[in-house]
This record gives sequence, structure tokens and C-alpha cells, in this order.
Amino acid sequence: MLFLVQSNMYSDPDHARIFDALLDLNIPFEKIELNSATKEITVQANRSHVFVYGSVKLARLAKANTNWNPGSFYGGNHQYEIYSKQYKENLLNYDVNVFQFNDFITWKPNEQKFIKPYKDAKIFTGKVFTETKWTDFVANSLENPKTPLLHAKSLVQASIPKEIYKEARLWIVGGQIVAAVYYKFNGDIVFEAEVSSEGIAFAKKMLKTYEVAEAFVMDICLTNYGWKIVEINCINSAGFYPNLNVHSLVKALHIYFSK
Repeated sequence: MLFLVQSNMYSDPDHARIFDALLDLNIPFEKIELNSATKEITVQANRSHVFVYGSVKLARLAKANTNWNPGSFYGGNHQYEIYSKQYKENLLNYDVNVFQFNDFITWKPNEQKFIKPYKDAKIFTGKVFTETKWTDFVANSLENPKTPLLHAKSLVQASIPKEIYKEARLWIVGGQIVAAVYYKFNGDIVFEAEVSSEGIAFAKKMLKTYEVAEAFVMDICLTNYGWKIVEINCINSAGFYPNLNVHSLVKALHIYFSK
């Protein structure tokens, strides 16, 4: 299998580690650069057995190459409106209200809302907003959009903020958790090097409930309501973290999709 990997991923300082892993494991790969003018992607080698890794744009464009296997898992069941019907109350923000980016929404005095994109998780970073901060964010985003995907009619979701103690990212390939790392600890929570057995057990239970794709990324967190799914992400554009064993992840992907 050939890995087609985006080389100009400067927003993720850990992304370049994938090239070391591919070289060390002697797995064939090609580099590709994308810019605002890029409309389609190809590989230099005459191959159909291709797996892409890079930005959301790369994952989206690769989806058009239907002859690539596995190619890209972008879209499909990764949408919240699809997987939320399966995971239900196991989602951190299952109790959501959905509206358009520029819609007027009501706020109670001193209220806070957790607001994030409804479909495309990458158009802005979900976080807790006050009324003033949200109003300013909307106005600034519409005046100076950072991506054409974010506009007045983009769908967003709002929910009640939950107390989150720690957060972890899990890479799932062929129904198995092949990598798991913490990426955030909140408050006075003691650092743990490995994701707790309770968190892994929760994720495995969720995999028995529903698998979004043959390979995907699941972010989970421990809250005052127990373990919850933060969100599901496309594995082809999921960022790495410093404590991730990239070699093990790449090896797992290569072995599974080379069968």
C-alpha cells in the first residue's frame, strides 16, 4: 500500500513524524503539497492501493478518487447527525440545539454555551462561549472568514457545558484500538501516561454499539457524568500528539489495509 502524505502541514508540529515512521518501516510513500488552487490530486506511481494522510482538504479531495482503496474515509458516517443516532447519550453533547451560524440565539443572564460545528468539525474550534464572546466571534468570522466553509448558513450546535477532567484520542482500525493517548488534563487531575482501563473499556463498548468506518478516530473524555465521546474524526486528517507512537499507528494501518 502506498501512503500519500501531505508535506505542508505546518499547523501540526508532530505531523512530520509520519515520514520517519514510513522510512523506518520501509513503507512506500509519496509527498504532496496542497494550496488554495489545488482542485484534484494524483499519485506519481501507477497505484490504486492508496491511503492518504494530511489536511481535511486532502481527505476531501482524495474521496473523489473512487478507485483508491482505502483512499479516504472523509464524510459519510463521520457526520454528527449520523453517529449521534447510534451513540446517543454516550456523547458529551447529545443535548444539542442546532442552528445556523448567523442565527439569533437566546441567552440567560451570565449563561455559557458550548458551541461547535455541527457537520464539519474543522471550520472552527468548539469551545465554551458567553453571549458577548459568541456575538463577537460570529461578527469577526463573517467579516474575515478563515475558510470558505464557514459562512452565515453554516450549521452549528450548542449545548450545556460539562465539567471535563481529562481527554484522550483513540485511533481505531478494523474495529481495534491501535493507539490511545491523552491530549488534555484539566484542573488538578493527576497526569497519567496511558489512557485508563476504564476509558478503554468505554471505547470498546462504543465500538460494539457502532463503528463509523473501517478506520476512524474517537475522542473521549471523563466527565462528572462518567466517560463520554467528545467527537468522531476522519482518520485521514486526524492530528498527532507528542506522546503518540506514530510508528505503531502507521504499522497498524499498513498491515490492516494491505490484507
